[in-house]
Amino acid sequence: MIRNLQKSHIVAPNFISKANQLSKSQWWRTLHNGPDTLEELLDRHVVKEKPSLDDDETEILNRQRLTSTRREAMCLYRDILRATRFFMWPDSRGILWRDILRENARKEFEDARFEKDPEIITRLLVGGRDAVQAAIDKLAEKQRAQIEKERNDRN
Repeated sequence: MIRNLQKSHIVAPNFISKANQLSKSQWWRTLHNGPDTLEELLDRHVVKEKPSLDDDETEILNRQRLTSTRREAMCLYRDILRATRFFMWPDSRGILWRDILRENARKEFEDARFEKDPEIITRLLVGGRDAVQAAIDKLAEKQRAQIEKERNDRN
């Protein structure tokens, strides 16, 4: 084959002298510079899995996730308790809304206490944050409306 390429002047003479010194598999390797076997081809072009973590590293990562979600949950619970301080009027049964809201928050946190799925935990935390913010915004709007009404009554 090299002789045919040399006759047609496709291959340079110094390449031919190097090719004669190499074995057939080495020559093909230098010619196309590709993988020799199917395994080599797959190794080069298939996405490899990330190296798996050992049990200790996995446990450390899980603890960090639990710690951060636990911290977020505790922060949310404290924010709920702080926000309920503003709900000082009684409902139709005579129970303060503050106590009702705190009892419901405690019940919801206890129901979700042993939840392990991070997606569900995140959804609960985000939903809780949104609910607290919406309640505070609504309370602030009502108080503004009431203050405006009192100002108008005085004038």
